[in-house]
Amino acid sequence: MKFIYRPSTLSVLVLALLLSSVSYGASVTPSRLEPLATPTVSTSAFSPWQQPSDELDLPNLQGQALSFADQYQNKLIGEWSLQNINGQAKMEHDPWIQETMKAMTWRLNAQARQQAPLALVIIDNPSINAFAAPGGVIGINTGTILAANSMDELASVVAHEVAHISQRHYESGADARKKALLMQIGGMLAAIAASAVDGDAAAAVMMGSQTATMNSSMAFSRSNEREADRVGMQIMTQAGYDPRAMPRFFATMNQKSQLNQVENRYLPSFVRSHPLSNERLSESQARAQQYAPLSLTQQQRHQALFDLLYWRVQVMGQHTSETALTTAAVSSPGAKLALMYWYSQQQRFDDAEQLMEELSALPASQLQILEPLLSITYSQVLSEQNKWQRAVEVLSAQQRLYPERRDLRLYLAEALTSNNQPLQAQALLKPLTQEQASDRYAWQSLQLANEKLAKTSSSAAIKAITTINALRYRSHDQLWNGRYDSALTSLTQAKQLAKQLPNSSGRSPLLASIKKEISEVKTAQDFKP
Repeated sequence: MKFIYRPSTLSVLVLALLLSSVSYGASVTPSRLEPLATPTVSTSAFSPWQQPSDELDLPNLQGQALSFADQYQNKLIGEWSLQNINGQAKMEHDPWIQETMKAMTWRLNAQARQQAPLALVIIDNPSINAFAAPGGVIGINTGTILAANSMDELASVVAHEVAHISQRHYESGADARKKALLMQIGGMLAAIAASAVDGDAAAAVMMGSQTATMNSSMAFSRSNEREADRVGMQIMTQAGYDPRAMPRFFATMNQKSQLNQVENRYLPSFVRSHPLSNERLSESQARAQQYAPLSLTQQQRHQALFDLLYWRVQVMGQHTSETALTTAAVSSPGAKLALMYWYSQQQRFDDAEQLMEELSALPASQLQILEPLLSITYSQVLSEQNKWQRAVEVLSAQQRLYPERRDLRLYLAEALTSNNQPLQAQALLKPLTQEQASDRYAWQSLQLANEKLAKTSSSAAIKAITTINALRYRSHDQLWNGRYDSALTSLTQAKQLAKQLPNSSGRSPLLASIKKEISEVKTAQDFKP
C-alpha cells in the first residue's frame, strides 16, 4: 500500500509558531503491545557517583499534577500535532518497522508512565532527530535509525523522549519559556516537514525560530536535557536495554555535528540551543559506568533484531543499492531479506525465490529469529506476482502464531482484499481502528476492503452500505492527515447516500454515526493550540 503525501511549502511554515514539543539531539541534515506494568517510583536523587537502584529514581513532582482540563488540553494538542505532522512530513509507514519501533517505545514508556503514548511517528528523513510533544506523540527520523549501531542506541533516543514527557518538561516550565519552546521546537518540526519540499524553506523556518528563542531558552533547555539524559538512562535499564549505549550515541551525534561545521553546512538552531557539550557527554559516560552490562544473550538478541530493522529501513526507504545489499547479505540475514524484497520490486522473482530457499534451509533456531519478517517479505514477493492465495496462506500461518501483531493483520488484510476476501480483511482491520483511532494504514485498508465489496457484491443494498462505509473510512484517514475539508466532503457524500437508503430516517444508526463523525472533524478543524 502506498501513502501519498503532498506537503505544501507555505503550510509547513506556520508550524514554527504553533507546534510545541521537547527534543532529543542534534539534527544533522545532508543535501505504519500493551503497556507493561508501571514500576514503583522512587523520589530520591541520583548522581553518577551513586550505585543505581533497581527502581526508577524520578524527581518528586508532588503539587505539579495536571488538572483534568490540562490533561484534556494536552490530548487535543497531541492530536493536533499528529494530524499536522502526518499532513506535512513524509512518513515511513511500513507495518513491520512500525511494529518493531512501537514495541520498544511502549516498553520504555511503561517504565515511567501509566498512560500509553498517543502515537509513534517515523519520519522518512535522513537527519538525526527525535521529538516528543505534549499529549504523548513521540517521533523519530529514519536517519536516527540508520545512524545507530544497535537497538540499545535507538532505545537511548526513545528513552530520552519518554523522560521529557514523564518529567512534564513542557507543562512545568514558566510561561515565557513555554512560549520560547513552542517556537523553537515548532520550528524544528516545521523544518523537517519543509525539508521534504524545499531545503531553503527549511533553513528559513529554522532561522526564524532561532532568532526568537535563542536568548530565552538556553538554560531551560540544558537543564531539561540533562535531566532527560539521567532519567532516560534509568528507563533503559528498567526496560532491559544497555544504558551505556546513550553516551555512545551522543558521540555519534557530536561527530556528525562537527563534520557539518567543518564543511560549512547549515546548522539548525536546535544544535545551538541544545548543545551536546563535553560536560553532558562526560556526565553520561560516568553515569553509564555505574550500570552492569547486558548479558551476552541479551546483546545477541538485540543485535539480531537491529540487523533486521536497519536493512528493512534501508530498502523500504530506497536508501540502498543492489551492490550494498549483495555485499552485506554475505554475513547479514537482515540484508538478505532486504535483497529478497529488492529483487521482487525489480521483478527478478527467480533471484528472490533462490534467496528464500537459502534462508529456509537455516536451522530452526535461526529461522525463529527471522520470523515473522521472513514470511512477510516472502508474501510480498508472492504479491508482486499476483499469487494472492499463496500470500494469504503464508501470512495466515504467522498470524495464527502472533494474533496480537498489528503488522501481520495489515499485510494479511491487504492480501485477503486482493484475493477477493474483503469481509475477512475487514474483520482483521476493525479492531485496529478501535485500538488506535489515528491508524491511517488501517483506515486506508478498510476503505479498500469496502470498495472491493461494493464492486463485487450482487446486492444493491450491500453495494450502497459498503460505498458509504468506504467514504467514512476515507474521512478518518483524511482527518488524521490534517485534511479537514476533504474529510468533511467525504462525510457529506456518505450522508447524502445514507439518506437514500430504503427505510432511512434521520434517527438511523448509520446517519447518527456520520453526524457524530462530522462533528468530530469540525472540532479538530477549529482547534488551535
